[in-house]
Amino acid sequence: MALPSYTETRYRIWHYIYLAICTAIFIYLIAPLFVIFPLSFSHDEFLVFSEEMKRLDPDGFSTRWYKDMVWGTKNPWGLAAKNSLFIAFFATIGSVIIGTIAAVGLSSRYMPYKGIIMAILISPMIVPLIISGVAIFFFMAKAGLAATYTGIILAHIILGTPFVVITVTATLSGFDHSVTRAAASLGSAPINTFMKITLPLILPGVISGALFAFVTSFDEVVVVLFLAGLENTTIPIQMWVGLREQLSPTILAVATCLIIMSTLILVSAELLRRRSERLRGIKLHN
Repeated sequence: MALPSYTETRYRIWHYIYLAICTAIFIYLIAPLFVIFPLSFSHDEFLVFSEEMKRLDPDGFSTRWYKDMVWGTKNPWGLAAKNSLFIAFFATIGSVIIGTIAAVGLSSRYMPYKGIIMAILISPMIVPLIISGVAIFFFMAKAGLAATYTGIILAHIILGTPFVVITVTATLSGFDHSVTRAAASLGSAPINTFMKITLPLILPGVISGALFAFVTSFDEVVVVLFLAGLENTTIPIQMWVGLREQLSPTILAVATCLIIMSTLILVSAELLRRRSERLRGIKLHN
């Protein structure tokens, strides 16, 4: 956005310095992507830029690693992708249910000890993952759920719920509770009021929280290292094993797909946030 014509020179200088700093930080953060993307299309079996790639020769580029990711012989990536999607799907459902209920409860002015409850709910975001992984492992081992899909899903629900709580709570911060009180005065049951009034209004926040919970589950590696067995290996674990045992450009192809997926999810979350703000603006305007 252009500065007004009456802006003083010192403020103009600081404005452009600030933009330059932000641009430098942005380039620094995304610079590794400019290495991963082209190398994932390399024709060679080594993680280097070949002479053909440097000359932009088409012979130096190939989609062989993407094909190996999907149809490779004795392909472990297919099973890992299936496990990751299965675990992330059910972990997202559990996180959305628990997080939404918790956020709605915390939005009530009659809820006691809100600060303590909120701190407990978001503590998985604050506690280091290695500590959470050890604690969850010992708990799941005692419960007989270690190296099972159920144990991993429950662990991912613990890690994903805080994101749902935060996004739904932010959506409920501008929620007009007079509409729910009006519905109750007209004889509507609490569940009916929530499903037909509250949920449609906070749906953008719920979907945003679900997207973040899905990404958290899909990309989780630390906790899964403690809980996963041979049959429930996920994509991050497979990437970890590949980096340690068999370094292949297939890992870069998988990383590229994950980056694209994460970018699409973040863009979707931002669009949902803007939609929520527009709905809130319409409501406030009315």
